Amino acid sequence: MAVPFYPALFFLAALWGGSFLFMRVAAPVLGPVWLIEVRVLIAGLVLLPLLAHRRQLSALRGHWRLLMWVGCLNAALPFTLLAYSSVYLTAGMTSILNATVPIFAALIGFLVYAEPLDRARGLGVVLGFLGVVVLVGTPHDGGVLPLLPIATGLAAAVSYVFAANFAKRRLMQVPALVFVTGSQLGAAVALLPLLPFFPPPQLPNMTVVSAVFALAVLSTSLAFLIYFQLIREVGPARTLSVTYLIPVFAILWGALLLGETLTLSMLLGGVLILLGVALANHRGFAGLWGRPPSR
Repeated sequence: MAVPFYPALFFLAALWGGSFLFMRVAAPVLGPVWLIEVRVLIAGLVLLPLLAHRRQLSALRGHWRLLMWVGCLNAALPFTLLAYSSVYLTAGMTSILNATVPIFAALIGFLVYAEPLDRARGLGVVLGFLGVVVLVGTPHDGGVLPLLPIATGLAAAVSYVFAANFAKRRLMQVPALVFVTGSQLGAAVALLPLLPFFPPPQLPNMTVVSAVFALAVLSTSLAFLIYFQLIREVGPARTLSVTYLIPVFAILWGALLLGETLTLSMLLGGVLILLGVALANHRGFAGLWGRPPSR
């Protein structure tokens, strides 16, 4: 059944923008590793019955090794890095760092995969990194931002790029639902051995529990279903415009629900980064089925 494009696009952006809000609430309490373990496990288990209904469990079993690898690169590692960033940065700031994925895609594509980098994409890379410099180098609320959470946010973006290239080369034949379900469950398996070494700092209250379930069910399972439905109906180029809306919603949710403020450096840096994204993405970084602009 077809879905209206613009309502679905804005709803998807709201869900993925909300993921940074939910991580900001839950990560300081559960810690990044436990939070993401619960997130990917619930997300995968929620999608598993739908996979069985579509009779695609055999595809999941047949590609489980590759799905484990892509689950590490596309979920376990970047989700955990972003969760760590969200302990120290605002939801809006973390979402802006996450928005650098197409910029790194253009740069890594040129340096590692010998993809062409024309003037527009090159300018996009320069503007994107200039935006990061503005974000990091300008004092915020009387202090300078901690560098390690900034670095982990950018490292998550790099991980998404390598995941997309890996999946594009090895998993293009895998149905989208199999890819999402398998990668989430694969990420849960990969993170499992780390749990004893990173115990939760606190016991969660109902607010944190609600944030975790919202992160897993709404911002992961439901969001991916909407995303791939849009890919099927309107194609990756139009659907990837959600990339520009995610930071807007993350900043909005942070301001409305957490009292976060939008600083001048966030505004200037964010505009530069999104302009860089537009230029770096002008030929369309489709990656895997129009690679999800991760959250």
